[in-house]
Amino acid sequence: MFAEKASYNSLEIKKIIPLISKYCRSEIGEEAAFAALPAHNFDELRTRQEIFLSIEDYREKKGELPWQNGMAPVTPMLAEADETGFLTGEELLKIRHLIKLSMKLKEILNSEKEKYPVFSLITKEIRDFTDEIERLSVIDDDGRLYDSASEKLKNVREKIKELRETIRRKGHALINDPSISGMLQERVMTIRNGRYTFLVRPDALSIFPGTVVDRSVSGNSVYMEPNSMIRLNNEFTSCRNSEIYEEQRILRELTVRIQKKTKGILDAEKVIGTIDLFYALSEKRRLERWTMPELSQKTNFSFKKARHPLLFDKAVPIDIGCGDKYRILVITGPNTGGKTVALKTAGVCVILGWMGFPIPAAEGSVLGIIDELFADIGDEQSIEQSLSTFSAHVKHVTEILGGAGPNSLVLLDELGAGTDPEEGAALGIAILDWLREKKTLVLATTHHNPIKRFALATASIETASVEFDIATLSPTYKILTGIPGRSNALLIAGKLGMPREVIKRAEQAISGKEISMEDLIAELHGKRAKLERESIEVENSLKKLEKLKKDYEEKVKEIEEKRDTLIAKADKKALSIVKNAEDSARALIKNLESADAESTARRELEKKRSHFHKIEKSADQREEKKITEQSVAAKKEILKEGDTVRIIGTKGVATVLQVKGKKILVQAGPAEVEVPITKLSLVPQKEIPKAPPSVQVKVSRPTGVPSEIMVRGMTIDEAIPMVEQYLDQAYRAGYDTVTVIHGRGEGILRREVQELCKRTPYIIEHNLGGPHDGGYGVTIVRFRK
Repeated sequence: MFAEKASYNSLEIKKIIPLISKYCRSEIGEEAAFAALPAHNFDELRTRQEIFLSIEDYREKKGELPWQNGMAPVTPMLAEADETGFLTGEELLKIRHLIKLSMKLKEILNSEKEKYPVFSLITKEIRDFTDEIERLSVIDDDGRLYDSASEKLKNVREKIKELRETIRRKGHALINDPSISGMLQERVMTIRNGRYTFLVRPDALSIFPGTVVDRSVSGNSVYMEPNSMIRLNNEFTSCRNSEIYEEQRILRELTVRIQKKTKGILDAEKVIGTIDLFYALSEKRRLERWTMPELSQKTNFSFKKARHPLLFDKAVPIDIGCGDKYRILVITGPNTGGKTVALKTAGVCVILGWMGFPIPAAEGSVLGIIDELFADIGDEQSIEQSLSTFSAHVKHVTEILGGAGPNSLVLLDELGAGTDPEEGAALGIAILDWLREKKTLVLATTHHNPIKRFALATASIETASVEFDIATLSPTYKILTGIPGRSNALLIAGKLGMPREVIKRAEQAISGKEISMEDLIAELHGKRAKLERESIEVENSLKKLEKLKKDYEEKVKEIEEKRDTLIAKADKKALSIVKNAEDSARALIKNLESADAESTARRELEKKRSHFHKIEKSADQREEKKITEQSVAAKKEILKEGDTVRIIGTKGVATVLQVKGKKILVQAGPAEVEVPITKLSLVPQKEIPKAPPSVQVKVSRPTGVPSEIMVRGMTIDEAIPMVEQYLDQAYRAGYDTVTVIHGRGEGILRREVQELCKRTPYIIEHNLGGPHDGGYGVTIVRFRK
């Protein structure tokens, strides 16, 4: 994609890049961010996205790629070395760090090529630097050559070491010599001009046995070399010069070796810069919820909840797009109403997206084929060419008209402004019509009514407005597609206290056609606001109904659990009492029989024993009834739509709405509930209570498809096909939103459900439930209209 320099400037891309580069870990990554340009073609864009997403996936699953702190650009060093033929030890150390890191990256990425084939596009740019790394190992971590860099360097440094020790001993002896020590200002040796000297007292200069080597600026401090150390100093200086010469010889040799690999090193630097830039983009995406747009092979774009990055937290998310149902979108409304922000937001998202970057928008955003981007935004008055604001705009728009084609995107701010309103509007209409004939993608803003009327009456052109709150005299920045905006000039003037008589005269000065246009737009805005309020009311009612249903299901479950527990405890206690009583009765009867007791007493005891047997039998019958109910309920074929059933453990009855395998959807009072088949029993016809006349309130819903699906506790292989089929049915049934209940657990099933939502084309949004919706245990899915 090509974007002219003026478009970059008007969209303030240079101000946006630092918001990304601040997450880079090196200067190399920062330079890569500022050097980034849009992809040349669609295939390159797709490749950039694939590389970024592959690296991000690797990071999430296996951790960070290798990195080296303190990475610095080597391009300037190599460019300077072309002129001087010399690289310092510190510069060679930086080059070693870079090529060593590139080799590590190549090794890791090559090992992952089977899973991420696109990694081969990165590794092929990295050469083999094994020999260079080995040769540069003669440099230590401070950029200094090791003694082992050459035999000569080793020998001369050993000699220097010996000389230092000899000079140290000689100097120590002089300091302790009474004839010398009294002349010294300090009892230490210091090196001045490469020679060992003493700081001598000013009053002893004429009698100190030595030569002046250096003086301070003030002249009060004089450094003198003792005559007895001249020979040693000469030898020390000679060795130091030999050391420096040998070091420079080795460094020049290493420089020549590195220069032979200049292209490969620069390629490696570019790869490292790209990886660091992708790291920064990944952090930006994670911390600020930027997303990678879906790619389309049409000339279009659609950005969901897009935000202008320079507005930070003040940015209001907008939905904006063009190219699907219409090729031109004309945004209208008052000045300072947010039209220009909307225009810039779309342009920024297009350029960032074509760079292969994530964009400041929500998931479900789409970016298509856009070969060129032209923008005429703001006051770009040309002082050098002595052009007025209007002339500069006309000149720029003329250039745009000559370059725009069917795959171009043109952004025009305040079309027709800057000149006579009537002529400006006519020129604006002509420009739009010209671009319409060329099938160019256009976003334009205006507040001229003739342009609004032209847009409303022309096929392939859509109107939109930025909502404006008259009560607060401030824009809400919400884009209202399909409704042109009002200028609101007279309303705003009235709100700000302008005399009513002045407003009235202004209204009389406006033509009847203009008044009718404004009245029509006002009526459209009023109807839209009413529909929006009603939509919110319906949504709130549905939420309340869903909450009531959920509360009812939870209450039923709680009652069932308590009932089962109480019955089990009661039965256990009753059986225990019966057994104890029976044992006591048997023992007593045996004693009575052995004692030849009265038959009346025996009959009384037999009577009590019979009573205990009845208690035991009653408990057994309750258990048998429970088992029988569950057994009958388990037979799917006996339950059908319209049957009356009882939820086991409750006194109420319910009506079967739908048989769904092991789950049955029933109407229990005002709520629809899914109940396991093992918890239902069929109620005989004669036991069905007759319901008194009542007033029923029905909420319209798609027939036969529930508003939620429960897959909690299932495996992925069981759940995903079921959810996929359910979502297809719910979408075809006309639902706006549905709920998938997958439970919390370890989050594995949740992630699989959300991955399914991402790749399902008719789903525009999916989010975890709120605190009252089930939280992390559910996913709320919203379908395309």
